[in-house]
Amino acid sequence: MQKIYPLVLCGGMGARLWPMSRIEQPKQFQPVNGKGSPTYFQTTVQRHRGPLYHSPIVVTAAGQADLVSQQLVEIQSGGRIIAEPCGRNTGPAVLAAALSVLADDPDAMLLVLPSDHMIFGDLTTPIARMVPAAAAGRIIMFGITPGYAETGYGYIIDGGADADHDGLHSVSRFIEKPPVDIAQRLIDQGTAYWASGISLFRADVISDEFRRLDPATHAAVSAAVQLGHATPGGLFLDDGAFREARNEPTERSVFENSPLVSLARLDVKWDDVGAWPAVYDVAPKTAAGNVTNGDVMALDTTNSLIRSDGRLVVVIGMKDVIVVDTKDALLVTDREHAQHVKQAVEQLKGVNRAEVNSHPYRSYSWGGIEALASEAEYKVDMLTLRPGAALRINGRGRGTRFLSVLVGEANCLGTPPIADRTLSPGSMLTIENDAEVSLTNTADHDLRAVLLSTMQAEVDQPERMAATPLRVVANG
Repeated sequence: MQKIYPLVLCGGMGARLWPMSRIEQPKQFQPVNGKGSPTYFQTTVQRHRGPLYHSPIVVTAAGQADLVSQQLVEIQSGGRIIAEPCGRNTGPAVLAAALSVLADDPDAMLLVLPSDHMIFGDLTTPIARMVPAAAAGRIIMFGITPGYAETGYGYIIDGGADADHDGLHSVSRFIEKPPVDIAQRLIDQGTAYWASGISLFRADVISDEFRRLDPATHAAVSAAVQLGHATPGGLFLDDGAFREARNEPTERSVFENSPLVSLARLDVKWDDVGAWPAVYDVAPKTAAGNVTNGDVMALDTTNSLIRSDGRLVVVIGMKDVIVVDTKDALLVTDREHAQHVKQAVEQLKGVNRAEVNSHPYRSYSWGGIEALASEAEYKVDMLTLRPGAALRINGRGRGTRFLSVLVGEANCLGTPPIADRTLSPGSMLTIENDAEVSLTNTADHDLRAVLLSTMQAEVDQPERMAATPLRVVANG
């Protein structure tokens, strides 16, 4: 049987899952079940490994390519990363992946997957059953039998069985986010399915349909691929060309207008986990109906979701509440009002709160940076450098930095007047605003160091110094 390329789309912030989800570290890169568990993205990749699949293709924002690379390394997965210079919705993302893989594999078949959904049940069997139909040129959308009248999902209406392919159905029409009364009527008719966001097709077929239905976007994305910068892990799309693509989802650009689109049913438990109540609904619960992660104590508390990323959280005498505690932000709401989290995020954006943009700890392939303290006159960060990894620190005229090593050893290569030396626990290093140093971890464990900056300084993460560059793996 022909093998499939899982195409994992990693766009969007997931604002209703703040404070777990941030602009720079959105929902898909956060752990599903609290600190130490696999992320939504990693769970998606793991779900589609095996004889039926090649290594994945991942489309993500350019600023998150390093994070994707590291999360793939953590689960021992190869892959091809396509980095977008700007967001243009799922249509151009899917097309860019199709054109990229066609250059290496003219017979490539893609399985489009959202990176942040929760799925319980067998996906591989129904997907494998649809491979012959996709090979014959069909564009297959997978639908979920609705469990209730959800107004936030799109619906696919079954147009009847396809005589040529067992289990395949034609599509009568699409209905996007209907009011509750119409959603209930669709469910009662028994022919409506939630659009799961999962689809299967040949790469050349989706390319041809884009060329026919949206030639301007096809031309723009083709140029972005051709003019893009190839890396050891994939491709950075050309900025100028990619911005010319229409900002539209694949559904609107192609699926709703193509005679090749068909429907296949999935018998799984599925949720797009768009808000905290959904996280509560799909998670295992205690006898009191609670979902807890981290250092949590719940007394006389029922039907609540309580998460802690570090410190002890104690909840007493509550019901139907959501408590999410991170290092720099705390969310407390009842489940009824949890959808309003997005409104809070918009207000926080309006006053430029840092808690919307990033967690205090930012992960990179070489290690990470944790913000410890920040004032107008100074900034304190904790640096973690993985074994064998390297990074540069320079000020570019932004002030003096003081580096103090706490754990580990590193080779230090510096521009004058900084002498080349070995840093060990207790070593102190002053980096003037016109100097630059390169640190390489020479130990077999993490290097940890405190970096005090008298003004806002920058830590470079050039690709050539990444600790574990992702190799392009074309075949599983």
